[in-house]
Amino acid sequence: MSPKDNLDNLKTGGEILVDCLKINGVEKVFCVPGESYLAALDAFHDVPEIQLVICRQESGAAMMADAHARLTGKPGVCFVTRGPGATNASAGLHIAFQDSTALILLIGQIARDHTEREAFQEIDYRRMFGEMAKWVGQIDDEARVAEYLSHAFYRAQAGRPGPVVLALPEDMLTARAAPATITAAVEIQAHPGADDMQALSELLGKAKRPLAILGGGGWDAQACEDYRAFAEASEIPTAVTFRCQDRLDNTSASYCGDLGVGQNPKLKARVGESDLLLVIGPRMGEMTTGGYTLLDIPNTQQTMVHVHQGAEEVGRVYQPDLGINAGMKTFAKAIRALAPQKPAWSDWTKSARDDYLAWTEPPEIPGAVQMGEIMAWLNERLPEDTIACNGAGNFSSWVNRFYRYRAYGTILGPTSGSMGFGVPAGVAAKLTHPERTVVVFAGDGEFMMTGQEFGTAVQHGANIIVLLGNNSMYGTIRMHQERDYPGRISGTDLVNPDFAAYAEAFGGHGGIVEKTENFPAAFEAAVDSGKPAIIEIRIDPDAVSPVATLSGLRKAALGEGK
Repeated sequence: MSPKDNLDNLKTGGEILVDCLKINGVEKVFCVPGESYLAALDAFHDVPEIQLVICRQESGAAMMADAHARLTGKPGVCFVTRGPGATNASAGLHIAFQDSTALILLIGQIARDHTEREAFQEIDYRRMFGEMAKWVGQIDDEARVAEYLSHAFYRAQAGRPGPVVLALPEDMLTARAAPATITAAVEIQAHPGADDMQALSELLGKAKRPLAILGGGGWDAQACEDYRAFAEASEIPTAVTFRCQDRLDNTSASYCGDLGVGQNPKLKARVGESDLLLVIGPRMGEMTTGGYTLLDIPNTQQTMVHVHQGAEEVGRVYQPDLGINAGMKTFAKAIRALAPQKPAWSDWTKSARDDYLAWTEPPEIPGAVQMGEIMAWLNERLPEDTIACNGAGNFSSWVNRFYRYRAYGTILGPTSGSMGFGVPAGVAAKLTHPERTVVVFAGDGEFMMTGQEFGTAVQHGANIIVLLGNNSMYGTIRMHQERDYPGRISGTDLVNPDFAAYAEAFGGHGGIVEKTENFPAAFEAAVDSGKPAIIEIRIDPDAVSPVATLSGLRKAALGEGK
């Protein structure tokens, strides 16, 4: 081989990187461009199979990558520049970590010979993201790009899924090396053993008041269908954890609600009354357990079976009577194969279901807009495969509590409680599934965190419908403020734009709803527009949540009316 032939076989680090993404089946990369990775951007130019989704801010890009990963079951990929680009992306990285989402964050880095001089925008990402990622690496040798990318894809998916971070020095991306040959990384899940399933069957046989709790990452549509077949054959009442309502069809006779923010008191009591907890997937963290008060630590009063895909999570807080390290897909398949129980708990299950149905009856709130009636209309109007997206804030409680999720992959919400997730998640959802209806539920405070990504929706033709609840305040914080410091309003007021005009300024569709009866026509107009749309829903500021008013909280805190 001549020296020229050998040189022709070399590729830049950026080209090798993009080739590795292609080999691993990456179809979309969510990015904000930066000069630190120009060589990689140039390499994308020659790989049209990968769509670069150009975002407005790095937190939005990372959140889009997270949402894309949840919907596809493959690691999401986000590409940002060094320094402020990486710090902005940290919000999405933290969401992926707490939600157990496989995500790969690629960061353009300073040149290798500038290290440890506090060069322009220099950060040591191993230290910065050490507690926020499963692994943080930096590729200092262009000949090892393929090795690092393969490791990243395997690591993100293995065990408990989560984010990984790779820093990419800009001179490494321009340097040339012979590309290594790799194949696509595959997901590897632990399988439950025969002894595990036999022990579980025996515990179910002894139970009189069992309760299953589903959650966590690593599920797919087949796993949910497998679990549903088991639950309905054995009449197991099943709850889900915070923002995991799509793990079981909410119309199933076994579904009995979610253990999240604002738990149904009757479901909370039922956890305490149960004699067997079958916990499949969740970590049983703070939100699920009401600040770790719902169950005794470390030994629960109930017999507990804890199934988790990360071996390190089993026994981390609660010591299970039976711990099973298994992936959700493999465990769901195994439990479906169990012989159906002859339930001694049919009445227990029926009462759990009745409690859920009563809890989700729409309440009346102050003002001319009744969100409960709007949710009832949406339950009738929206297709079963609609993807409902939300971030944080009291407005999201309407879709979390009152919407009926009927299939896996129909909810995108951060269990970390991070604001700003709704709009980016909606954009990613519509780009991933353009044939499906995507509705974003966002309060005014939540929307303004990442509302600029509405421009990304317009640019890429992602025709989302944003239902924007406007009460001119950070409502959740105001609610807590009135409870703890009644009448002393500080730091929670908002002055907002005309959100319908905001949508139109980007080239989208805008609408305003000030009365309940006007909502259906406004929604249909948004659908018919064929554009990304914002429907501003003006809510009485006193109606701070489905179950509380600001005036009522203030009076209770001041001891009035007793």
